[in-house]
Amino acid sequence: MDLGLTGAATAVTGGSKGMGRAVAEVLAAEGARVAVMARGREALDETVDALRAAGSPDAVGLGVDMRDPASIAAAFAEIGDRWGSLNVLVHTIGPGAGRFEQLDDADWEEAFALGTMSAVRAVRAALPLLRAASWARVAMFSAHSIQRQSPILVAYTASKAALTSVAKNLAKSLAPDGILVNAVCPGSIVTASFTENLKDVFATEGLDAGDPYDVMRWIDQTFHQPADLGRAGLPDEVASLTAYLVSQRNGYVTGACVNVDGGSDFV
Repeated sequence: MDLGLTGAATAVTGGSKGMGRAVAEVLAAEGARVAVMARGREALDETVDALRAAGSPDAVGLGVDMRDPASIAAAFAEIGDRWGSLNVLVHTIGPGAGRFEQLDDADWEEAFALGTMSAVRAVRAALPLLRAASWARVAMFSAHSIQRQSPILVAYTASKAALTSVAKNLAKSLAPDGILVNAVCPGSIVTASFTENLKDVFATEGLDAGDPYDVMRWIDQTFHQPADLGRAGLPDEVASLTAYLVSQRNGYVTGACVNVDGGSDFV
């Protein structure tokens, strides 16, 4: 299926690892020009090399601190100087975990800075470029936990619920411009950082933190939140859905919160 992304100017925040990297790779394989934004220069450089090899010779890595409004604005100004407009913005940034009693005010402020305000600032900086394009799409990564609460993700989930509200509001306000805006809500996804952070915990229970079935078994045992498919998801599975939502093939889905969760919420 041709998604109509060949030559499209695209930007992916958090694009040097995990689900953001997977999205960037799909966009590159579809022939899009891809700008990835992240903090680590080494990871950015490695990602750009991979994207160019995948089919995006004009791929670029931009060092951005998503907590810093000036850094975000400067990155999109550079995209404007480079490409003049922007067809696609995919925002994948999010905060860390923590239970309510573990979090102080600074932790809550950090959660909303990364989980909500980074998206607000990215869209604000990108909007003139999106409006300058012949067609434009925005996808923001929300979370499965906004529909199915987890005590270890209280501030994370609150920030993502706010982000989802922003996405729905933008879908309405930008519809007259023909800009489609959606939220992607991943469930339990096996990323490299997930595997690395939990491999020792899994090992003590005889489980493999890189095995989607073992991951879902642990999630079910620990949090009683299984998925009907019986396994966790993979970054590529989130990326393929995201690529469709931000493509020209999607002409009528906007204001949606689309689950990629293996069947765990049917509201």
